[in-house]
Amino acid sequence: MAKIAYILLCHKDPEGIIAQAQRLTATGDFVSIHFDARAPREAFEAIRTALAANPSVTFARKRIKCGWGAWSLVEATLLAVQSAVDAFPHATHFYMLSGDCMPIKSAEFAHAFLDREEVDYIESFDFFTSDWIKTGIKEERLIYRHWFNERTHKRLFYGSMHLQQKLGLARQIPSDIQMQIGSQWWCLRRRTVEAVLDFCRLRKDVMRFFRTTWIPDETFFQTLVRHLVPEAEIRSRTLTFLMFTDYGMPVTFYNDHYDLLVSQDYLFARKISPDAKDLKERLGKLYAARGVRFTISNEGRSLFRFLTGRGRVGRRFAPRFWERESTLGRERTLMMVTCKKWHVAKRLVERVRDVTNLPAMDYLFNEGSTPLPDLGGIQTTLEKRTRHRRALVRMLFDYWQSDRLLFCIDPANVDLMQDFYNDKAQVRLLEIECDFTDDYLVGHARRVGLAGDRTPKETIDRLLPTIRYDVKFESDRIRDANFPGFHRIRQSASVDENTLPLAEFLDIPVEKAREIAATGHLFVD
Repeated sequence: MAKIAYILLCHKDPEGIIAQAQRLTATGDFVSIHFDARAPREAFEAIRTALAANPSVTFARKRIKCGWGAWSLVEATLLAVQSAVDAFPHATHFYMLSGDCMPIKSAEFAHAFLDREEVDYIESFDFFTSDWIKTGIKEERLIYRHWFNERTHKRLFYGSMHLQQKLGLARQIPSDIQMQIGSQWWCLRRRTVEAVLDFCRLRKDVMRFFRTTWIPDETFFQTLVRHLVPEAEIRSRTLTFLMFTDYGMPVTFYNDHYDLLVSQDYLFARKISPDAKDLKERLGKLYAARGVRFTISNEGRSLFRFLTGRGRVGRRFAPRFWERESTLGRERTLMMVTCKKWHVAKRLVERVRDVTNLPAMDYLFNEGSTPLPDLGGIQTTLEKRTRHRRALVRMLFDYWQSDRLLFCIDPANVDLMQDFYNDKAQVRLLEIECDFTDDYLVGHARRVGLAGDRTPKETIDRLLPTIRYDVKFESDRIRDANFPGFHRIRQSASVDENTLPLAEFLDIPVEKAREIAATGHLFVD
């Protein structure tokens, strides 16, 4: 009978990971865990301690800092797979999961399903002739070397690629492999996994190639399995049920989706909302159940297309979520940085991105040129962003698949700050207090149209106290609002004095906060 070693890649929710591992091993299977090195070490230690006595759980030999679309995801997977191969000699299948996945069938059903055919389950379509990639770059993923992450260092990512194009530095794909693409959620037999690991040890040239491709988790295993396994032994499908919206974001499942999920022709589903406690409890009990008969209707995707299609022609069955008081999510943390000197806030946010890999944006509701992903048009103008602000921010959380998000906001937007504080999410605010010289305030007056190059000095002199008071008034208004989770750093303070507020605001170790606080030229005009 099949015995499954689950390869669990995760980066949050220690309690959920512990429950997942205990649930999967209770029915005789195994779990190998890689917990992202970007996550707090205390969370990882809590997982290790809770599962230390479980002989059916192992861990990757080292933790990797993972980034979306980067080689680090494949490296973390290989480490977890190698640990599983070494620790569980009786495992017959290896199944990729994330912390957001839940079983939608019983373990009994899953084992019988895998025993039915001696095959591997992995989406594997020709990279160049299939239409698997719907938007964005395609061939460029492979023929150029990608050292920067598109989501965290967009300018460097595209700048590097365009420079390679200009210099004619396109490279050749290894000649003996045919590039494939597909979902990263696969289930492979033991002999296939061992063949992949052997290939990795022998073919350093192929490994070097994949290390600098973009989004290799969609091409690496998909290509190697097709290269190593006869076509007749591959089923080009995933056993994990997932759907994407027209915006390219995964559909999230909630408590009322139980009946829909268990009727799909899949063994697991992602992604399950962290707030869907009842759904998780019901699916957890289902996995341990015996003798359950499943009626497979498999209508999930067609039903989703139908309902969203009715919405497009104005015949929807419920209000859109931005038309009612929709929360960002109780488990999510929204961080706002406010500063009258926009360039100072932008420098700080750029440094935060570099040090923490936290999804962070510039003046989301103040600058139309702030770079944003395509969210179906809601992001196109400042008017739309502000009108649908909670919808926009929720979609950004989903886009980056993160429970933490940061953006800059002008001190004058106190009402907007208050609106976010009224949400059920955890909200924090950091004020950057700057020194304002007369020259800076004069320049500010000219930038906003209060003065021009030919404005008399006497007029400027009368204007300066008013402008200075206006800046102070905005700061006082923020403080008078008594926002919880409010922190402040000051230009006049030392690095040490600014470190603790930064650490508390970002919820990061003091050492990383000091690295950010010590940013050179942070306050230079």
